Amino acid sequence: MLVDSHCHLDLEGLAGRLPEVFARMQANGVGAAVCIAVNLEDLPRVLALAESDDRLFATVGVHPEYSDAREPGEDDLVVLAAHPKVIAIGETGLDYYWHKDAPEWQRERFRTHIRAARRTCLPLVIHTRDAAADTLRLMAEEGAGEVGGVMHCFTETWEVAEAALNLGFHISFSGIVTFKNALQIKEVARRVPLDRILIETDAPYLAPAPYRGKTNEPGYVLHVAEEIARLRDLSVGAVAELTTRNFVRLFPGTRQRLEIQ
Repeated sequence: MLVDSHCHLDLEGLAGRLPEVFARMQANGVGAAVCIAVNLEDLPRVLALAESDDRLFATVGVHPEYSDAREPGEDDLVVLAAHPKVIAIGETGLDYYWHKDAPEWQRERFRTHIRAARRTCLPLVIHTRDAAADTLRLMAEEGAGEVGGVMHCFTETWEVAEAALNLGFHISFSGIVTFKNALQIKEVARRVPLDRILIETDAPYLAPAPYRGKTNEPGYVLHVAEEIARLRDLSVGAVAELTTRNFVRLFPGTRQRLEIQ
C-alpha cells in the first residue's frame, strides 16, 4: 500500500471529482492520503473530507504564503488539533520567495505552530522556500525536534536535508523528483536514510512525469514511488512498504485505521 502524505483534496480541480480521484487511488494501490490545511477559514471543509472517508486524514495550520488569513493563536491550534482525524500541525514554515519584504510575521507564525505541536505532541508539516537557514534555526530554537515531523516537498540541498534529519525530521519527495532536470533532488533522494523517506503529491500541484503540467492527484504518488525505487535500486513494492511504515511511525494516530502493525 502507498500513502500520499500531503495533498489538498479540498481545492479546485479535485474537490469536484472525488469519486474519480478515489477510484484512481484504489487502482494505483494508494490506501491513504493526508488533506493538508493551509488556513483556518477553509479548515472546516478539510476536516469534513477527513471525516467522510477512512482513507483520509487531516492537519491543522496556516501556510506561510497566506498573509491575509486569520492569524492562528497557539491555543487555537491546540483546540483544533484535538479533532480525531487530525494527525499533524501544519502546513507551516517560511516562504521568502513570495514574501521577501516583511518576513517577521512569518517567523512568529512558525514559532506559534512549533509551540502548539509541542503542546499537542503532534508532528509538524514544514514548508520552506528560499528560507532554509531561518527555517532550520527556528526549528532548533523552538525545540521542533521534540515532536519531529516532515520537510514536505523537499527541494533543498543535501546539507539542508542532513540538518533536518539531525533534528529528527523525515524528508518527503513529491512529483518534482521525477522531473528530468531535478538532479539535486534526485541526489538527496539517493542519500536520505530509508527509514526517513516519505512520498507525496502536493496535489493538485506538481504532477509527476508523465502528467507534468496537468492536475495532480493522490493516485499519482505511485510515480513518485517508482522514481524513488529507481534511484535506490529497490522494487516499487519495497518503497511502498517502507514509506508506509515510515508514515505510520511518524503519525501513530493512523496505525489502527491503516491496520499496519
